[in-house]
Formats: sequence, structure tokens, C-alpha cells
Amino acid sequence: MQFYAKLSVVVLSALAIRWSIAKHGYSGYNKPPMYGDFEAQRHWMEITVNLPPNQWYKNSTENDLLYWGLDYPPLTAYHSYLCGLVARWINPDWVALKDSRGIQNEQHKLFMRYSVFIADILVYVPACILCFLIHHSYSDNNKLKGIAVLLLQPGLALIDHGHFQYNSISLGLTLLATWALGQHLDLFGAFFFCLALNYKQMELYHAMPFFCYLLGSCFQKGISHGIMKLMMLGMMVIITFGLCWVPFLENLESTRSVLVRLFPFGRGLYEDKVANFWCSLSVVLKLKELLTTDNTVLLCLASTLLMLLPSSLHLLRYPGVQRFKVALINAALVFFLFSFQVHEKSILIAVIPACLLVVEHPLVVTWFITISTFSMLPLLVKDGLLIPSVAATFICYEVIRVTLHPLHNKATWIRVLHTLSILGAIILTVVSQVLTPPEKLPDLFTLMITTYSFLHYAAFFVYFHYLQFTL
Repeated sequence: MQFYAKLSVVVLSALAIRWSIAKHGYSGYNKPPMYGDFEAQRHWMEITVNLPPNQWYKNSTENDLLYWGLDYPPLTAYHSYLCGLVARWINPDWVALKDSRGIQNEQHKLFMRYSVFIADILVYVPACILCFLIHHSYSDNNKLKGIAVLLLQPGLALIDHGHFQYNSISLGLTLLATWALGQHLDLFGAFFFCLALNYKQMELYHAMPFFCYLLGSCFQKGISHGIMKLMMLGMMVIITFGLCWVPFLENLESTRSVLVRLFPFGRGLYEDKVANFWCSLSVVLKLKELLTTDNTVLLCLASTLLMLLPSSLHLLRYPGVQRFKVALINAALVFFLFSFQVHEKSILIAVIPACLLVVEHPLVVTWFITISTFSMLPLLVKDGLLIPSVAATFICYEVIRVTLHPLHNKATWIRVLHTLSILGAIILTVVSQVLTPPEKLPDLFTLMITTYSFLHYAAFFVYFHYLQFTL
């Protein structure tokens, strides 16, 4: 009974922090004509409740794709549709076709904030609890610590409840899939991951570990049982995808219209300044000026596949739940560092599975969480979220420091390196907010932040690969 009382305190504390963040700014506030991600999510509600499904992804006079055209898979569209129905029931003006563009009032803002809050409560919070609650090798205290870190991880709360998105749904579904595999419920794991992939295509970052783990587990069962399991997994994937895509399978053109929106290669190599390999390389080598978009896409694809192979083949040969969790981090880091069209928020896809290892590896996970939030600083400052970012990061860092003692029994050089790293992030944060960059280098501080973060991500990339191969 005492365990569940403590669990309730952890959950309520995490929700209170989320609601406190929601009181601050969001993407695109008072910034016409596009109004940012907040308006994008609202606009998708407007489109889905006013147009038939076969028009959701197609350009028309009613659906101008240049104005926040829907560019996520069908499950996101269905979620937008449900939210749009509720919005129309409360106030039809919020989703009036065309006339509702750029709407900004407190009642609508409250509705949108509640929609993210409820998504967290229904999907992400239960997933976090399940991942640690059924972990039989952990004590009750360690279970609470793990749940607390997953819930208090600042990046997701700041992006979803501050910047404004619904990443908690796709990431929550992935956590549910991971929990299911840990319980040897592989069909349920495949089902939940297919839902995650059909909510946000960025879950492709995790696709290879799921594929390799499940295929490797089939090989372990022998020929007859392995083939049977593989067929059942294949049927689960086909049925789940089929149900999600039914409205868009009436003809080839309808399916193509969705796929074209999901993979927008015309946007460029990366979104704004981001802490990956290509953006950091651009400081000394302007890849965009040397290669065409098609060649850049091929280069990124080849680099990503090459870097993905060691971790994937190792998991395929030795499928294990703990190894699978580390492989999720490795695959996500590979995609973030080397793939085409990366957004700074995509680092969350690597950070969330890393939190699953916080009990065994508190130092590196704490470090990773802190740097990941720091790497998104330019985006968060743009949204007026500097103070919530610092506060949320400090709370998470202190919770881990006090409960898991990440530096306990660590060598002196590791302690010094960790201190210098965090100190460097603090100094760059202060400098970027106090000083004005030179006119000729307006992005100087942003590039300093992303390059500094990239160097850390490269080190985490090496560490987690080492961890997977030595388990």
C-alpha cells in the first residue's frame, strides 16, 4: 500500500510539472502567418472534421498543403479527427474551415493543453508505470525511481506541453511494445509498435531493433515453431497496418498522396540547426552546396544503414530483452546523427528508451537527459520556455542525484569530466542569452550549442554500442 501511495505522489508531481510548463509559451504564439506547431495541430483538427478522409492528404482549394498540410501517418489523423469532434462540440469556431486559421484565445488554448494532458494520462503515464512495475528483478524503491525518471524526463514535457505536440502517444505506444516484449508477449509488442509507427513515422528510428529482436526470437524456436511465430507476427503487422490505412487504400493515387506527405525530402538535410553529424560538419564543409538533394538523400541513407548494421546484426544473433533496450537507443542515435531531415526534437526517440536503463546506469542516463534538453535550447528559447527548461532539467537531475547517486564510486576522472561537461552547458546557456552574436554570424551561439551537444551524442553513441556488445 505504501508503494502505491508513493507512486501516486510521483505521478501527480509529474503531472503538476507538465501543467506548470503549459502555463508558458508555445510554438508560433503571435507569429503570423503560420503560427507554429500549435496551429499545425489545430489545423489538422479543422481539416479532418470538415473533409472526407480521401482529401486529408491531398492539395485542394479547401486543403492548402502549404499551410500546415497533414504530414503524419493515419493514426495521427484519426486522433486529430477525434479532438476536432470535441472541439466542434464545444465551440465550432475553433475548427471552422479556413475561418479558424490562427485562432488565439484562452479558451481554445486551454482545450489544446488539456488534449495533450489527457493523452499523457491515457497512454504515456500507464506505459511508464508498466515498464518498471512488472520488472521482477527490481526492488519497489528502484521501480519508483525508474518510473520517476521516465515521467520527470524534461525534454518530452517541454516539447509536448510547452512547444506543443503529441509525442507522448507514439513514445508511450513504443514503451508499451517494449513492456510487452519483456513479458514475452511478442504479438502484443508487434501490435503496439505498429500503432506507434502509424502515429508518427519517426518511430522508424526504432523499427530495426523490433524487427531484429522478433526475427531473432523466431530463429531460436527452431524451424517449425519459428515459421509459425513469424507467420503470426506477419499477420499481426498486416492486419494492424491494414486497419489503419483502410481509407487510403482505395487506389494507388490515394496511397501515394499519404506517402509523399510522410517523407518530405524537399525540406532539406536537417530542420533548422540540429546537433547531428551533418549539421556539425556544415561548420567546415557545406554539403548542401556540393551535392544535389537526391545525392544527399542517398548519402544519408547509406551512412545510416552502415552505422545501423553492427547493432542490428548483433541483436539478430543474440536476441535478449536487455540487449533490445540498448539497441533501441543505438538505432535512434544512428538515425538522429546520420539520417536525412532530422529535427532537434527527434533526440527524444533515443532518450526515452535510455531512461529504461537508469537504475543500472544512472550516470550516463542522467548525463544523456541533461545534454538532450540542452541541445534543444534554441528551440525552447524561441517558444519562451527558458525558465521551465532550466527548472525541469534541474528537478530531474536532482531526483536522480539524490535517489540513484550516479557519481557514487565513480573514478575521479569521470567525476571531473561530468562536472566540466555540465559546466560547459551552463556557460553556453548563459552566454547565448546574455551576449549578442556578431552580425555576420547570427547563428554562432546556436551552432556552438548544437556542436557541443553533437560531441556528447557521439560519445553516447560509442558508449551504448559498447554496452550492447558487452552485455
